[in-house]
Amino acid sequence: GEEHYNCISALHKSMRGSDENASLYWLARMLEGGEDPLYVARRLVRFASEDIGLADPLALTQAVAAYQGCHFIGMPECEVILAQCVVYFARAPKSIEVYRAYGNVKECLRMHTGPLPPVPLHLRNAPTRLMKNLGYGKGYKYNPMYKEPVQQDYLPEELKGTDFFKERKT
Repeated sequence: GEEHYNCISALHKSMRGSDENASLYWLARMLEGGEDPLYVARRLVRFASEDIGLADPLALTQAVAAYQGCHFIGMPECEVILAQCVVYFARAPKSIEVYRAYGNVKECLRMHTGPLPPVPLHLRNAPTRLMKNLGYGKGYKYNPMYKEPVQQDYLPEELKGTDFFKERKT
């Protein structure tokens, strides 16, 4: 019932708040109450990107490994795998930078009126002669061929200069 959602919320918020003791408590309460360990593991995968993100990119690897471990061995043996992951997440630095930036991109797309801007010609593949003649791929700079970073636009002209990590573009 509702307690299922209350407990996962408490676990999530305890990890977000870096409280390893409360995180373990809520995890144990769920598992000892019969919660599906794969449900908890799926929520940990989401938490790894949503709440830890780029502050510790290995968090996602930890979460996926925990999910796979739970899938392979099941309860009760997988409880320690989940406990390790939960404590790791509670202790990890947190960042919502990517989560927020992706939200800004979605808002930009939702707020756009009319047809979406076309992919710039230099970013399009040109697998046929006709496409090459139309200018597909013309002027594209293949970064690995240069010693220094290349200056090149990757967003459509209408979005040139947009930084989804700093602002909301509509």
